[in-house]
Amino acid sequence: MIEAVALTKQYRRVRAVDGVTFSAAPGRVTGFLGLNGSGKTTTLRMLLGLSRPTSGQALINRRRFRDLAHPLRQVGAVLEQGISHPGQSGRAHLVAQAILAGASRSRVDALIGYVGLADAADQRTGDYSLGMRQRLAVATALLGEPPVLILDEPANGLDPEGIAWLRGLLREHADAGGTVLISSHLLAELAQLIDDVVVIAEGQVRCVAPLAQLYGGTTRRLRIRGRDPRRLWQAFEQAGGRVSSDGQALAVTGLSPEDAGEIAFQARVPIYELTSDAPNLEQIFLDLATAR
Repeated sequence: MIEAVALTKQYRRVRAVDGVTFSAAPGRVTGFLGLNGSGKTTTLRMLLGLSRPTSGQALINRRRFRDLAHPLRQVGAVLEQGISHPGQSGRAHLVAQAILAGASRSRVDALIGYVGLADAADQRTGDYSLGMRQRLAVATALLGEPPVLILDEPANGLDPEGIAWLRGLLREHADAGGTVLISSHLLAELAQLIDDVVVIAEGQVRCVAPLAQLYGGTTRRLRIRGRDPRRLWQAFEQAGGRVSSDGQALAVTGLSPEDAGEIAFQARVPIYELTSDAPNLEQIFLDLATAR
């Protein structure tokens, strides 16, 4: 379990994080969403003991990170990419980190293959691409076989195949009972992975909810074209719908597709198009992040 309890960070005149409270549960993937400067990375740094809170608590399994007996066996993190010396090979880096985590050499060899770096394991990490460095960072986080993963933009630099690989890895970790807290600006990809959403803006939490609930609470908009737009407009408004037009089709909210079809049938107006816009995580996020 990851818990932020009234977490606050004050930098002189700037309050970067202001009373942030949320949790990330085992068996679930929690998406931590925020615009640049929202306090997202500062919050993650406090969870990992890299920044001291001004007030509040940052807890992993009900303890502060610094109080964990074997932190690398309990928490794996991807917070920045420059984690290895550019003159070291990927394998040498992982061996050195394995010593700190109390992991075996066989664990290193298994992870090199697992993250797709078998062909580059003996190359200098300074010659790695951005995507390869991300894979190495993920391997480093997994060395101690930790149940908790905290990842800040782990998909940066990954190609589509790499993103699909990462998505599968994190889903597998959560399905096995692990806890995953992940931030990313690739919201379309995140929508295919996360179970729960935490939205932070201007240092404050704007929303904590299961993704399904967030989608369910989003108003769907219908796009409708018919033979007599004016008559349809009147019929939809009389039924309680909210109607606008882009000059080519009507945009209707407040009605289900089934209701709109029945209303058009009762009005005796043939329908040429009736489509429903699916909820969009990016738009939901922007609406929450920019709301005043």
